This record gives sequence, structure tokens and C-alpha cells, in this order.
Amino acid sequence: MSRGSLLVTDLSVQRSGRVLLHPTSLQISRGERLGLVGASGSGKSTLGHALVDTLRAQGRRVAHVPQSPDEALDPLRSMAFQWREAERALGLAPDYARQQQLCTALRIAVDQLGQRPWGWSRGMQQRFVIALALLGTPELLVLDEPTSALDPVIAARTMKLLDSVLAHGQTAILLITHDLGLAARRVDRLLVMHDGHIVEDAATAALLAHPRTPAASALTRHRSWLTLPC
Repeated sequence: MSRGSLLVTDLSVQRSGRVLLHPTSLQISRGERLGLVGASGSGKSTLGHALVDTLRAQGRRVAHVPQSPDEALDPLRSMAFQWREAERALGLAPDYARQQQLCTALRIAVDQLGQRPWGWSRGMQQRFVIALALLGTPELLVLDEPTSALDPVIAARTMKLLDSVLAHGQTAILLITHDLGLAARRVDRLLVMHDGHIVEDAATAALLAHPRTPAASALTRHRSWLTLPC
């Protein structure tokens, strides 16, 4: 394995005697666009959190964007304060040029960083959280249902902006979502989860055209997701 790839083996999670994630091994290549899909309760977010914790323990640079910006932002603190705190946590010196570059790329108004989260739209809040996640130039960005709190049009714009920011870098993405349309348009490889297992792992186009397992077939059966803007 090269230093550019990320590898976990036999990753598992149990709580109160119940197995939430069965032993799972996963390798992610540098710059890869990977999607993790499955029904609610299949174990997607559990795998995402376990993957982040394990890779960080290995000393790898991994960032996580939660489902809702409420999980990442302190409503009583200004956006500027939260940016500075993120820099401190990552051991980064303040860098206005870096801030300007990320904010411009993600359509965040730098002159509004003095406001608190509740003064911003949900779309701007989530773009800000994504910008914070990119501060440390992570090897892997784990996006856990990143657009579920947004309407479809704003979600599509947010993901398009993220694509542009990462287009020429080496950051890999794991997109965790129940939205098959979002995954189909944004990733090259799909993993399907069912009952705490990865039951299918294939190139996106191949899996969508010829699902091999009942879980993947159930996800792809209804084609209405093809018309969504994400």
C-alpha cells in the first residue's frame, strides 16, 4: 500500500451487545470519489464515524462534515471566531489569504464572518462547515448526508462548488448518503450497505446498471432519482 492510499482492516462496532458494523476492510485511493449508500439504519454513518476515528488514530489527515451544520457550529459564537478555533485545533497559523481563497471558492461572504450562524442561510452554514473541513488539506473528506438539510437546488449548487474546489487536489471523498441521485452524479465507485455489512462494491455506472444484490436492486429499482438536480 502506498502512503497515498488509506486502508482500514476488520473495522467493527458493537453497542450494548449489538453488532452495528460487522468486520469491514476498506481501501480508498488518493483523490478517489467514493459513495456509501444504503437504507436508513444500514450502518452508513456508523462506518463513517469508525473510519474517521481509526484513520485519525493512524495519523492520517481526515475531516468530517456532519449531516447538519448545527452539529458543527456554536450558535453563540461568530463565524470568524469558529474559523480561528478551527485553525488553532489544526495547528495552523492564521492565514487571511487561505481564508479568502476558500471562502471565495465556496461563495462565502468574508465580510459577514462577524455574524453568528443564525444570521446565515442553511446553505451558507453548510458551505462554511465544508470550508472548515478543508482547512487542513485532508487526505480524506467524509461527507455524512451533507445536503439532507438543504433544498435540492441549494444542495446541487453546494456539491458543484465542492467539486470545483477539489478538482485539482488529492483529497479523496467518502460521500455517505441515502440519495442515490446525488451519489450517481458525484462518485466513481459505490459501496452498498445492508445490516452492518458492505454487500456490494463496484464502479458507479456498473452498479446502477446491473446491481447484483437485493439491497442494491432495491435502491436502484425506482428511477425517479435520475431527474433530481443534485
